[in-house]
Amino acid sequence: MLKWLKKLMFITLAIAMIAFCVNMLLGPHSIAAGGITGLAIILESLFGFDRSITVFIANAAILISTFFFLGKEVFLNTLIGAIMLPVFIRYIPQIMLVEDTMLSMVAGSVLFGIAVSILYNNRASSGGTAVPPLILKKYFGLNTSIGLFLSDGIIIVLNLIVFSVDSFFYAIFSVLITAIAMSYIESGTNRKKMVYIISDENQAIANDILTKINRGVTIVPIIGGYEHKQREMLMVTLDMRNYRELLATVKKHDEFAFMITDTVTDVHGRGFSYESGSV
Repeated sequence: MLKWLKKLMFITLAIAMIAFCVNMLLGPHSIAAGGITGLAIILESLFGFDRSITVFIANAAILISTFFFLGKEVFLNTLIGAIMLPVFIRYIPQIMLVEDTMLSMVAGSVLFGIAVSILYNNRASSGGTAVPPLILKKYFGLNTSIGLFLSDGIIIVLNLIVFSVDSFFYAIFSVLITAIAMSYIESGTNRKKMVYIISDENQAIANDILTKINRGVTIVPIIGGYEHKQREMLMVTLDMRNYRELLATVKKHDEFAFMITDTVTDVHGRGFSYESGSV
């Protein structure tokens, strides 16, 4: 029960954030940045339909797909969001919170991306075009940020027809920023550096990494493709803040050392995903 209440709290927060973005940041500037909420903004402008009613009707239809393709648990979580969203859109004031269109678009897009990521992390959605990306990810392995971008394409084009060229490009930028925010959250904010080192001073470098930088080192046997000689390569994973220290350590022992550095986002094990007395 406690776990379910915590999930409900996050879903409610995310839905409120989405409604806030639609009513106070995107909608007032006629930016229909995809999704059912974007469609609701367009239909409201064209025919005067209440955007909360449009969202409610569209979400009712999409719930059927959720039940058949994503299962009962996601259906129930989507049901919660699908009901909450039109309610929040109905009662959150439709005012222009930020007068500058660009600033409002950027802020709204980032917050929208964060909100959708919170929903996805809780196996939920706000309904509408947030559901197809979940289906695409489940059956085709497509990243949810890309799936969201594809599913919003038609609504983005409608900006060009209904509003203006400016609104069209604002909508494109909005979806791109939302996708970037989602991708960044999904890949993690606690990024690490993985470094491969080939040097004639491997032992000295490894000792300094172990004792001074306090990180573990893996020694990997390798064979050079040109001379076909067997050598050793050091592999070390460390925090971003230790990376400059590592560079200085390697340069101190061998300024001609060969290094390959990559940024990784998902590291588990001793010294990273849990604390330990040794690294």
